[in-house]
This record gives sequence, C-alpha cells and structure tokens, in this order.
Amino acid sequence: MLETVLDIFDNFWVALGAKLLLVALLIPLIGMVIGFAEIKLSAKMQARMGPYFAGGRWGWAQLIADGIKFFQKEDIIPDNADRPVFKTAPMLVLVGTVALFVVIPFGPGLIFRDLSVGIFYALAISSLSTIGVLMAGWSSANKYSLIGGLRAAGQLIAYELPLVLAAVGSVIMAGTMSMSGIVEAQITAGYPYVIFQFVGFGIFMVAALAELTRIPFDMPIAESELVMGYLTEYSGFRFLFFFLAEFANMFTMSAIAATLFLGGYWLPGIPTETLEFVGPVILLAKVFLLAFAMIWFRWTFPRFREDQLQTLAWKWLIPLALANIGATAFFKVVL
Repeated sequence: MLETVLDIFDNFWVALGAKLLLVALLIPLIGMVIGFAEIKLSAKMQARMGPYFAGGRWGWAQLIADGIKFFQKEDIIPDNADRPVFKTAPMLVLVGTVALFVVIPFGPGLIFRDLSVGIFYALAISSLSTIGVLMAGWSSANKYSLIGGLRAAGQLIAYELPLVLAAVGSVIMAGTMSMSGIVEAQITAGYPYVIFQFVGFGIFMVAALAELTRIPFDMPIAESELVMGYLTEYSGFRFLFFFLAEFANMFTMSAIAATLFLGGYWLPGIPTETLEFVGPVILLAKVFLLAFAMIWFRWTFPRFREDQLQTLAWKWLIPLALANIGATAFFKVVL
C-alpha cells in the first residue's frame, strides 16, 4: 500500500515537473516567434530597412541583437523604490501568463489541466496582470510611473468586463465552462460558434487588445513617446519580462478566442479521428492568424484618447455584450 502511494506521488511530481518545464520553454519560444513576426511585419509596413534585412534575407539577426541588448543592460533600481515590490512586479505579470497555458486545449486530451471551470479560471488569472502593473507603477518612486500604473489599471478593469461578458455567449451555447468541452460542443454542433457569436467575437478581440495595452489602446505606456508609463524605471531583463509577457499574452488571448469562437483545434471537414495529430497545427494556425491581426492593428490605427477609450468600453462594448448574452439565452431556450 505504501509503495503504491509513493509511486503515485512520484509520478505526480514527475508529470508536474515535465509540464512546468514545457511551459517554461514555450514562453520564450512563443515570445521569439511573435516578436520576430512583429519586427518583420512592422518593417514591411513602414519600410524600415534595419529590422527587415538585418542578418540577411530573413532579418533574423535583429531579434538576436535585441535579446543580447536587454541582457547587457544594467539592472537599475531607483534609490527610493520599494525594492521587493519593484522586483516582484514583472515576475507576477509573467506568472499570470504562464498560468493561462494550463487550460488551453491543443488537441483531444492534449491539455495541461481540463478544469470544469476552465474559461472562468482563464479570465480570472488574466486579471493578475492588473496587480503587477499597479505594483510596478507604485513601487518605482516616480510620479510618471504611478500615473501610468493608475491609467493602466483603469483601462484593464474597464475592459475586463466586456472580455468576460463576450465569453458568456459561447459558454451558454456550449452549456459548459470547460475549454475542451466548448471545443467538443462546436464539433458536435458542426459549426464554429463565431457564426452566431460574431458580435461576441468582435468584442472579445477589441477587449483583448485593450488588456494587452497595445495600439490603439496603449495610453498607459505610450511607447512612441519618451515616458513609458509604469515601465519608465525598468531596464534590462526586468523590462524584457514585461515584453515577454505581452507577446505570450497575445498567444494566450488568441488561443482563448480561437477556442471559444473558432472551434479551437477543430476545423469543419477534418475527420475527428485525425484531430489528435493535426489538432495542434490547426489551433496554432488560428492563433497566429489572430496574432497577425493584432500586429496589423498596431501599425495601422492611431491611439485613442483616454475619454474615447472609456466611452468605448462603458457605453458601447458592455451594453453590446449584455445584449448578445440576452439574445443568445433567448434563442437557446426557444430553440
């Protein structure tokens, strides 16, 4: 009996260690892939010679040069900063990103943990970034950082509501909050939910852009200007942590959107018995298509004003999301 318990304990910790190692390797890899795509697309759209041609035809050297630059920079902490909080903030933001990978289904049974409340868990964990941003702004002992942190927190809180409400429509249609269950429900129905949840899908993607504080929602950072908001006092690898979290969050938000609205690892016309092998490829294709849209938005649209940002969230997206929930619930009951 004791040997059996010890075997289970050992297997649990081995499996947990393997999963943590896999996620630890995935985060930098995803950050490099999406970062490379951002560099190439922005260079193409703006005719920027350096990022497009550095290192030969593919411009691969630009990303490596940027990585070396971050690790060579001195790790500076302001004298009056709250040092423990200042050091913890970027790690908290990155931990929230890592935790999102737990519930993303990459294929049938290919998921770290299939929680019965998977979508609730994912949207709750995504809120950790708000705490990390506030910690970074407050602990920097810089008024610009504090103002940037407060603006970021106000933006993130405002857009968490439409983000959550947009997901409710798919949950109602599937009848489950399990991420795998939502994909299976779309397979059973024979169509991706975006056909009937196009309003929810649009709201989710707009709110996801705001949660990532990317253009046209980058008021808290305003990276095209001298002051970088709550990131002003960060340098070196701590600054890199925030950017890795941003790129990895682009992946996770796109994966959640693909799972809720686009059928996840399933594609109409693909035999279900082959999904174990082609499912991850299908999901990755959808994720990178949505990530491309986020990059395209960044280099196409101008920045909102703060009042426009709050008006969009509170006067348009939230009422639209509530109307979408009401309509979905009505047709679910009637039909």
